[in-house]
Amino acid sequence: MDVLGLGLFYEDLPVGRSFKTIGRTITETDIINFTTCTGMTEVLFTNHEFQEKESDIQGRVSPGALVFTFSEGLLVQASMQHTGFAFLGMELEIKGPTVAGDTIHVEVEVTESRRSGSRPNRGIVRTRNKVVNQKGETVMIYTPLRMVKAKTDGKNAQ
Repeated sequence: MDVLGLGLFYEDLPVGRSFKTIGRTITETDIINFTTCTGMTEVLFTNHEFQEKESDIQGRVSPGALVFTFSEGLLVQASMQHTGFAFLGMELEIKGPTVAGDTIHVEVEVTESRRSGSRPNRGIVRTRNKVVNQKGETVMIYTPLRMVKAKTDGKNAQ
């Protein structure tokens, strides 16, 4: 019997493959919970008076770390269950603010895909992930490199 909800394998991720995740609305409660549990209690995130009178960003701004974390959560649900084995590094650029009420999704393009030299039953995959809000604005771009489970060891093609 097939198991639904499993992630994408190395063989499913050739260079050039693109897909996008479902959306997720970021709420004020999400921002409060995230800043409280991480200790990111900067006034930009926690002080309404500061936000209204001094911030350049209108609305309840979300930390970039929350946007990244939620983006990774969307990707785990969509593509990494049982197949994502290691997060090896990334570059990250915040392109614009995300505020409470914004709905984000992730647009993914595979930019590097090779079999692991030391572990032939694994692949090394880099993607370019664009986090996009409901207005079509890119708010973050990051390029994770991951170790991903392969279906085969690469010796016998299926």
